[in-house]
Amino acid sequence: MASRGELLYPEDDRLFLEAYLPAAKRLSTDSGVPFVTLTFATSLDSALSLAPGVQTALSGTAIADNPSLNCRIQGVGGYGGEGLTGQPRPVVIDPHGRWQLTSETKILNLARQGRGKAPWIVTAKAPDAENAKLLEEVGGCYIVLEPQAQNSEGKTSIAWLDIMQTIKEKGIDSIMIEGGGIVINSLLSADNASLVNSVIVTIAPTWLGQGGVVVSPPRKESSSLPIARLQRTKWQQLGDDVVLCGTMKA
Repeated sequence: MASRGELLYPEDDRLFLEAYLPAAKRLSTDSGVPFVTLTFATSLDSALSLAPGVQTALSGTAIADNPSLNCRIQGVGGYGGEGLTGQPRPVVIDPHGRWQLTSETKILNLARQGRGKAPWIVTAKAPDAENAKLLEEVGGCYIVLEPQAQNSEGKTSIAWLDIMQTIKEKGIDSIMIEGGGIVINSLLSADNASLVNSVIVTIAPTWLGQGGVVVSPPRKESSSLPIARLQRTKWQQLGDDVVLCGTMKA
């Protein structure tokens, strides 16, 4: 019988995903970056949410959603298993230090309860002292990296290659990336698509309409060719939704 918050995920249903996940035999200790699986949910019109910052059942961001960022499958640590076995290390990308933590932040409470690991927060600015204190109390930390040059809107960002290399240096060999439109579109851009190994997309049978946040990565101005194409694709029906899996590399 499942305990509170625990999810049952039959072993047979997981076989569909295995070819697109970082099996141990495919992980290279010599690689300078982790194996990257990009995952997100969209509507039929490729929308992630109704508007920027608006929580939508399809997908979202840390600020909009106050997510758990842990694993609730039966048998992992905190949900039937011992310690934190099977729990991922949450890594939140927050270049501008916008995420204000409180004692009620869900991810911190789960770390206190032993039902998830404390997060690392990657930023390009000195962290707020109170935020840093709350994070350190549960075993998390801030990782401050050099920002890229400002874009046309005057905003700074952190290079994905720098993020990947730093995470690899800290002993993480594979990561699953979720996020909002900025994260997904920047990773699928011509400059960064080569960093992604697998893509898993859940497509909901609904239209959100114009004005939403959509998956539509920028292409290089000098090129009229597609940015990338998924290979070894496979589809699976899950309830009313459809899951598409594919690889970005042969």
